[in-house]
Order: sequence, then structure tokens, then C-alpha cells
Amino acid sequence: MRTVPAPQTLRAIAEEAARTVAPDLLAVFRAPMTISTKRDAHDVVTLHDRAAEEAITAVLTAAVPGSVVLGEEGGTTGGTGTTGSTADPVVRWIVDPIDGTANFARGLAYWCISIAAEVDGAVVAGVVFDPVADHVFAADDHGAWLDGAPMHSSSGPAGAATVLTSFPVQQDLDLLGEAAAFDLLRDLTLRYRHHHSLGSGALNLVHVAAGWSDVTMGFATHPWDVAAGALVLERADGWFRGFRRGEVVDRAHLADDYVAAGAGESHAELVRRVQELSATTAAD
Repeated sequence: MRTVPAPQTLRAIAEEAARTVAPDLLAVFRAPMTISTKRDAHDVVTLHDRAAEEAITAVLTAAVPGSVVLGEEGGTTGGTGTTGSTADPVVRWIVDPIDGTANFARGLAYWCISIAAEVDGAVVAGVVFDPVADHVFAADDHGAWLDGAPMHSSSGPAGAATVLTSFPVQQDLDLLGEAAAFDLLRDLTLRYRHHHSLGSGALNLVHVAAGWSDVTMGFATHPWDVAAGALVLERADGWFRGFRRGEVVDRAHLADDYVAAGAGESHAELVRRVQELSATTAAD
């Protein structure tokens, strides 16, 4: 029977891995760099994303032999078993080496390293590290912390609330249609006190968890975009409503589309709008 480390241990390992790559990323931040594109001209990647993911993978798999790593750049690597099965439990790390690569490549200080640990299909620990601000947002089964201090979220009514998103990008226009996407953007602008499109889903989630903002949302996300940040928010008394083609998804990292907020306000109208739009998306 394989022994899985406790969530607190997995959290500490994730933080170690994030801190391991941070100095190299900070050394090249705001220096000239070559970028390439993935999905479209707006979806960029650098060689530093790939190098950081390789270094993070080495730390994680050395600390937990047999673990699997699901990374944005490298896909699934490592491991000797499967998660969510009747086999021995396996730790799957869900890694985004640089969440907010477009910001990182352009010299904007809103990017992070995001690492979550999943066991038997459930995320049990997560770390989002902002190297520029030197903030560590972390969570396990005992709670959520910002730089080691307990963290608690809060969210007010729409008229007094701030929304953090990365919406809309070209992918949103392609997915939802321009009319629907811009109609939602108009609604966000009119309904909420502030709406900011900042370019890092993981940082958006943990900024809400810290009480620095009220609500966040996104479409067409991947596990590495939300796995760690959603756990931090939920452990900070916030909530996450995930959808896939309009159907409710219980586990955040399995959702395609979502609304998430701090404790307090339900933001029911925004949840309704996002769920309705999610239902219009085509199956893969």
C-alpha cells in the first residue's frame, strides 16, 4: 500500500518547489526574452515557462516518488499508478509554472507560480506564489494562509464590489460569440463598482481569498489555472461555482467555466449569466 504524505506536507513540498524556481524567473523578468505562441497570437509562452516546469517537476517527484505531474507545458509526466482508481492512491501535482505568462513576458508584475496536490481526484493542498510581491498564498485541510498568517475572504454586493477577471480574451470571443461576450462585459461594467482584467486566473482567485477583491470568473479554463487558487479561496471561507457546458461541476479543477467569490455575497446574477453562457459552448 502506497503511503501518501499528509496535506500539510504536500503544501510544504509545493512551496519548496515554487521557491526553487522563483530566483531564476525574477532574474529574467523585465529582461529581453523570446516568446512564441500556442493557441493564437494572444496565447504566449516563453522558454522560461518550460524550464521552470521541468525544475518544479524534478523537486516534486523527488519529494514524492511515484507522483504524477500535470503541467501546462509538458502534459502528464512521471508516476507509476493512476489517480481516482482502486489502485494505491497517487499524488498528482497540477502545475502552472508561470500563470500570467503574457504579463511576465511584457514586464507586468501580475504573474505567479501555481502548484496543487490532488489525491484520489480531490485537491488537498495548494500554493500560489507571487515572487515579485513575495507573497505565498497556501492552503491544506487545516485552512488558508497568506505568508503564514490565517486568511479569510469577504465579498460585498455588486454595487460596491470589484471583479477580477482575464475576460474577455480572443478565446472567449471565439467560444461565446462576440455579441454574447461583450454583452457580459457590459453587464460587469454597469453592475459592479470596478471590473479589472488582469491576466492571471490563479492570482485573481487568491486575491479574492485575501479579501483584496470580491469576485472573479473565467471561461475555458484548465486544471492548472484554478486548482491551487480555488482551494485557497474555499479554505478562506469563499466559494467556487464551476460549470461544464452549463452543468454544475463539484470539483473546481474539473470545471471549464466558473464564478468564485469571498464569503458573504452570492453574486447570483453573475452565476446565472455564466452558467447560461457555459451551456452554449460546444462539446470537445
